[in-house]
Amino acid sequence: MRRLTVVQVLPALHSGGVERSTLEIARALVAAGHRAIVVSAGGRLVPALLESGAEHLTLDIGRKSLLTLRHVASLRRLFTETSADIVHARSRLPAWLGWYAVRGIAAPQRPRWVTTMHGLNSPGRYSGIMASGERVICVSRTVRDYLLRHYPATDPDKLRVIPRGVDAAQFPRVGRNDRRARLAVAARHPMLAGEAPLLLLPGRGTRLKGHAHAIQLLADLRQAGQVALLWLVGAREPGREAYVAELEQLAQQLGVAGQLLISEPISRIAEAYAASDLVLQLSDKPEAFGRTVLEALSVGRPVLGWAHGGTGELLAELQPAGAVAHGDAGLLVRRAVELLGNPPPLPTRIPFTLQAMQRATLDVYAELAG
Repeated sequence: MRRLTVVQVLPALHSGGVERSTLEIARALVAAGHRAIVVSAGGRLVPALLESGAEHLTLDIGRKSLLTLRHVASLRRLFTETSADIVHARSRLPAWLGWYAVRGIAAPQRPRWVTTMHGLNSPGRYSGIMASGERVICVSRTVRDYLLRHYPATDPDKLRVIPRGVDAAQFPRVGRNDRRARLAVAARHPMLAGEAPLLLLPGRGTRLKGHAHAIQLLADLRQAGQVALLWLVGAREPGREAYVAELEQLAQQLGVAGQLLISEPISRIAEAYAASDLVLQLSDKPEAFGRTVLEALSVGRPVLGWAHGGTGELLAELQPAGAVAHGDAGLLVRRAVELLGNPPPLPTRIPFTLQAMQRATLDVYAELAG
């Protein structure tokens, strides 16, 4: 394949699944000998992007303001001057700006247009821009079905399901009897010491992540005679103090405050998975994909989660015993007891890898660029 110039556009490069996927594709492009350019308002991931050999142009294309429309001309100039082959939009407002910029370029020089639907955005004309790509990448079958249900005029032949992938090197398998990770996290958080099973729920400090369900599960397990610990990693963040206080009050009311740890986000999340006995995914809003499921299974830890969205899709394929109908608290505690007492066999190979995602995305670019 000839050397391509691919421009990815998104609001910023702070953190999150969209941002990680952008970096992962930029790295794959550079490794394959292509030119990778990312346009965003910047953020803490820019140095990592530049270290990969990709380029970054700082434009505030994610701010919802009429002034943001001035960036259409800047984007059009960038696409033209770099002879961009592909423009890949990963978020709604940058997609609108990128679409207008691309449409203003004469057909012979016009880049091919790709979009990725990373989430289950509220349907409507504004979100509909994500279905406008000549190829539309969907991060799961859940997203593909959602897109076709809400945008029925979309040609299904242009959709490509490319699940986000896990890097097995960053989430290596750890035996269940290997206590080193548990001892390491207990050294930093003494309340996690001991032999009691550890439940882990990774997620931001937002109500949608289902932290209250996890605390209720902890109390129900105690009622059933199973004393466990619960670690809500990532929930304690600046600006979330009132929400964290609400969770602590709930734990106090349910009599499990001494079994609960709420901590800040950590960089060594694979170690947290390895230290746990059961990983929870209890988001009330269906996830578009459910990367937590893959990361936990890659490390070798069972997952318990609501059977909806991308989480339900992955559990049905990889670990059906962990899927529970959304909101069924009774079944949730019974299944937790089963998974803790008799851990199920877990897949020895995770089919959704980072390398597979990178390869499939570059195949989409090659398909369009000829």
